[in-house]
Amino acid sequence: MADGRHRLVVIGAGPAGLAGTLAAAARGIHVTLIDSAAAAGGQFYRRPASGLGARRPRALHHEWRTWERLEQGLAEHVEAGTVEYLTDHHVWLVERTEETGRTEGTEETERAAWTERGERADRAGRAERAERAERLIPAWPGFVVHALLGRLQERSVTVRADAVLLATGGYEKVLPFPGWTLPGVVTAGGAQAMLKGGLVVPGRRAVVAGTGPLLLPVATGLAAAGVEVAAVVESADPRGVLRRAGALTSQPGKLVEGTRYAARLLRHRVPFLPLHTVLEAHGAEAHGAEAHGAEAHGAEAHGAEAHGAEAHGAETRGAEAQGPRGAERLEAVTVAALGPDGRVRPGTERRIPCDTLAVGHGMIPHTDLAGALGCRIDGMKVDVDDEQRTDVPGVWAAGETTGIGGAALSLTEGHLAGRSVAARLTGAAADPRATARAVRARTRMRRFAAALDAVYAPPAHWTDRITDDTVVCRCEEVTGGRVRAAVTDLGAGDVRTVKLLTRAGMGWCQGRICEPAVAGLAGCEQGATRRLLARPVPLGVLARAGTDDGGAPDADSPPTAR
Repeated sequence: MADGRHRLVVIGAGPAGLAGTLAAAARGIHVTLIDSAAAAGGQFYRRPASGLGARRPRALHHEWRTWERLEQGLAEHVEAGTVEYLTDHHVWLVERTEETGRTEGTEETERAAWTERGERADRAGRAERAERAERLIPAWPGFVVHALLGRLQERSVTVRADAVLLATGGYEKVLPFPGWTLPGVVTAGGAQAMLKGGLVVPGRRAVVAGTGPLLLPVATGLAAAGVEVAAVVESADPRGVLRRAGALTSQPGKLVEGTRYAARLLRHRVPFLPLHTVLEAHGAEAHGAEAHGAEAHGAEAHGAEAHGAEAHGAETRGAEAQGPRGAERLEAVTVAALGPDGRVRPGTERRIPCDTLAVGHGMIPHTDLAGALGCRIDGMKVDVDDEQRTDVPGVWAAGETTGIGGAALSLTEGHLAGRSVAARLTGAAADPRATARAVRARTRMRRFAAALDAVYAPPAHWTDRITDDTVVCRCEEVTGGRVRAAVTDLGAGDVRTVKLLTRAGMGWCQGRICEPAVAGLAGCEQGATRRLLARPVPLGVLARAGTDDGGAPDADSPPTAR
């Protein structure tokens, strides 16, 4: 405890982290909110930098009033000293340390809760739960959060806590195709981030492609900002929406939101091509002004939410970055219709001229810190109980890291997590009557998210469109042919073996971008990869780790507190 108060570290200042921070702080917990960005809000509430002079930043958002309430609440708690807000802090590791002054008997409560969950699961689940319950450490540990600070992320900061709330969000998934590495190809979330955060657009004529609800706000945002959107290319089958109408209609507000996007696309006369896909992006030598635009890189950490940002009224401007004269950049894409089986329908190919392709295929939960802490990962998401607790005592998780579901679900989960933290840190059980309404809302939103996830799954046979010379791993320049050779000639049947044989996933992003494609080519399910460190760390910082942990935060590196 610090000054007699229990300490919670919340990692991530997006919707889930902000809601968790406010809920816990309002109940007497001292919260340290840590975020890698310069301003709170995450990708969903990303806003133009103050120096850009945006006159109407709310034009880029909906649910602006919710943001204003979150912003005001955070400011009040920072002013009161109940919340310490650390910006530009990049967390790379959370360690469990010594036992804290935990209320006697709380461990038994933890163990009983997880055992009860196990009793509701199948036989295998019960055995696993019981085994984990028996392995629980003798008492609730403390935690040390390690972060990097500074423009070059070389300065180390440590923060100690009694509990941790992981609200680390997710990152975009982009499946490769021939030409996806060309300058002019950007991720859908990246295009939205440029618009929201920099008031710039990636080009003059764009195609928005892939699958998922994010495509609609990206397309409408670009169109409202003056970009000619040549087409929205959605690979999902519209009949999938009808098959899951029951779950989708449980959130009528979302249906209204989708209808608004459709109306805006009609107003801008943007063609919508359902059950279509991009086969190839074509490049040409750029000359002079034709070379304008931003070069595309990987999708990591864009993490844009699947909800809207209409850009009308915003003071946008074209990207000023000039590509080198004579360099190749995007000039067109070839799209084609898909059959019900996910295969390309012969004869439907057509070429669409464009200088920008914004592409995305959904999002992946960010589970690195949870995995390093030993939290149970269910498929690709952190497993939590009804209170948003992980199976590691003292660690909660909320938002996209527990499953992709949008900002509203993240807010609800963060609120429930913050309340639970406050109750558990003070030795009490959370009152289910006080949270019943939020729990019911969470259930409905999770059902809605699951239905969307099923509707917008990548089409079958998408790996057929990865040619042997298509670069799959951009960091190590590993092609589809090399991955296939590792599978067919050398017997690799999983991502790890392919990695050892080809170096796919060994580069800077550590497989976060290429892993879905490698798993698809290897014919295996993608699982959450356990990484000891959540981001690259200088050797000097690693060498000093454990010797300069002086408490919260490191005196050698004063934080940016706001």
